[in-house]
Amino acid sequence: MSIIKVFFHNNCFDGLASAAVFSDFYSNAIHKECAFVYEGLAHRAGQLFLDVEFDGDENAIVDFKYSNDPRLTWWFDHHQSAFLNSDDEAHFKADRSGRKFHDPTYQSCTKLIAEMCQKHFQFDSSRLKELIHWADIIDGAQFENARTAVEIPESAMKLMMVIEGVRDNSKIYSLIREFQRKSLDEIMELQWVMDIFLPLYERHLRSIEIIREKAQFFDNTIFFDISDFDLAGYNKFIPYYLFPEAVYCVGISLSSYRTKISVGSNPWSPLPRTHNLAMLCERYGGGGHPVVGAISFAPDDLDKARTIASTITKELRGQS
Repeated sequence: MSIIKVFFHNNCFDGLASAAVFSDFYSNAIHKECAFVYEGLAHRAGQLFLDVEFDGDENAIVDFKYSNDPRLTWWFDHHQSAFLNSDDEAHFKADRSGRKFHDPTYQSCTKLIAEMCQKHFQFDSSRLKELIHWADIIDGAQFENARTAVEIPESAMKLMMVIEGVRDNSKIYSLIREFQRKSLDEIMELQWVMDIFLPLYERHLRSIEIIREKAQFFDNTIFFDISDFDLAGYNKFIPYYLFPEAVYCVGISLSSYRTKISVGSNPWSPLPRTHNLAMLCERYGGGGHPVVGAISFAPDDLDKARTIASTITKELRGQS
């Protein structure tokens, strides 16, 4: 049996949903008799693909940066900062396989995959329309308000918390498979999902108070450093829930494998966004979308991250 290996943006609702929609397409439209192997990818300092093994009979990357490895056969991404360098971008543009797609106008990679598979392969992904719908809302921050995003009344939002908080790869891969078989409400009813969700929800409530305590807000921009806390997977809408008048937010967090600067903009801000945050993060080796970006450093580069975060915050506050 042939193996299709799917690499996806790990601990990300859109990343897992992208892997699920691509898998559904591949198994129904390309190769019915195949086995799927999944591997999550994370943004970090240094070479992103240094230890990645493209060892499937076919290999796909979804919702993550491009690789020019000749063994990569499928690629879908919607980030403005999709290429590590200009050579990778030229390599992508020269590709004639018809199996690699990039369009930063999409809010989610999940919807990009669904529509490209419909357009180019006549494959109907509407069976997964609930998943596609919520991936687009979550990754595009298209919630009605910050309260909805933070108080998480919907199953999709609860699953987002599970995805961002769980560190057991077997559970992550299991969710990709469940996305193809069950509704989001049904998945939330699974005992193992609830067992993960409940302590994460308690942690979420604590994180609101920690960010409230640590945040500094003035000149339309929030800044906080929570590197002293185990909060690498905090809900990114909490700052705007606490400070609804903010335009931008810069946060520093620390995990076992990276120091991260998150740079975001408030989807519900009363004032317009005037900075392209992807371009701002690209200056320091990061990237993302015009409305949200991030920069990754090694775990022991916290001081460097703090210096850069301070520079970014000052620029967003109009102080540079």
